[in-house]
Order: sequence, then C-alpha cells, then structure tokens
Amino acid sequence: MVFSKRSRYGIRALIDLAQHEANGSVQLNEIAERNSISMKYLEQIFAALRKAGIIRSVKGPQGGYYLAKPPANLTAAEIVTALDGVYFLDKEEVPAGGKGEAPARALQMKLIDPMNEWLDGFLHTLTLKELAECSEEYRNAFQNMYYI
Repeated sequence: MVFSKRSRYGIRALIDLAQHEANGSVQLNEIAERNSISMKYLEQIFAALRKAGIIRSVKGPQGGYYLAKPPANLTAAEIVTALDGVYFLDKEEVPAGGKGEAPARALQMKLIDPMNEWLDGFLHTLTLKELAECSEEYRNAFQNMYYI
C-alpha cells in the first residue's frame, strides 16, 4: 500500500471542509489556501470525491462545497477508496508448485493478510469527525503558544 499524496491532500481538504461548512458551503480556493494545496490539484481531488458521493457542490456566487453526509458517517476507508482505489497490500505472486511457494504462502498468511485485515478494520472505524476533532484539538493547544 502506498498512502498517496492524493489521499493525504484529499483527507486534509475534507477535514478543513468539515470544520468550516457550519456557515454554509465552502469555496475551493479557501480550502486550497488554508492547506497550501494547488487549486488545480484540489479540483481533480474534489471531482473524484464528488463522483464518489462524498461531497456535493453548489453553483453560483455563494456556491462552494459541502459534505454529502455527516462527518461521523464518513470513514477514512471511503475517502481513500474514492481517491486511490484499493488500499490493500498486494498478494504474493508465486506459481503453485514453483520454487519459493512455501515461503511466499507463509508471508501471505502471516504478514500480508493480517496487515490487510487490520488496515481495513482501522480505516473503516476512523471517521472524518474524529480527524476533524483531532485537528481542532491540535489547533487549540498550539494557538496560544508564544515563541521567543
């Protein structure tokens, strides 16, 4: 599995959207600016998220984006799948009866399969709400710090 920049930026942008949509839809340029993400790249990411039904858009001068469902009902698994497709580690490719079949099968059964199972469970339980809350806690903890 590779946790792509596309997924990282997509999740960051959705955290931002979850934190700012209380006042209505959020414009893409605001999300891009707050997160230092290229507007052009963010447009591609949001197109994929819109196609997956994760976000919706409103056109017009007061338009922008909003989440299609509450952050508590949106999992990291849904987001990563929408942006990158399958997130599992690849299976071991060894012809049956070929050299190295036994070690390859052991690797698959004892390492790759359990990692994929754990990752799937973790990503399906981690919600956008939890990520947004963590972001807010971090912001609040460091907002009033002064450096000399």
